[in-house]
Amino acid sequence: MFRAVRKKKNEISIDAAKELLRCCRRGILAVNGDNGYPYAIPINYLYDEGAQKIIFHGAKAGHKVDALKACDKVCFTTFGNESIKEEEAWAPFLQSVVVFGRCHLIENREDTIKLVKQFALKYYPDEKMVDEEAALSGREVQMFEIEIEHLSGKKVQER
Repeated sequence: MFRAVRKKKNEISIDAAKELLRCCRRGILAVNGDNGYPYAIPINYLYDEGAQKIIFHGAKAGHKVDALKACDKVCFTTFGNESIKEEEAWAPFLQSVVVFGRCHLIENREDTIKLVKQFALKYYPDEKMVDEEAALSGREVQMFEIEIEHLSGKKVQER
């Protein structure tokens, strides 16, 4: 159903792809937008490996929410681990991960508060700040989860 990485020599292992998902702080979420145009936006996210989900937050209304209510199929991409080899300093190497899945709004408030805290622990320096932020914005934020159906990763050199 999903295409394999075309150049097998560039493919990275699933474990390496999952590690990149764990470590990166931002990615690009692409949804089926208005009038057949893709709508892709940068998001902060949390990769929950145990549940095989990507968690993120956003507003309760807007283009992204409307698009997800019309079609839950999404693509999520992140990249990192850039490295430079001296002999070709002008052409860095990097890794990327592409995820296909279905995205759902989290409707249950208790689940939302729990996910806000889990998500925030990735970005805030300590649990006290996380608890303060969850108390302030936990009721206002919309949490989303992508159920991963397929993921792949590759390394490329930008030249």
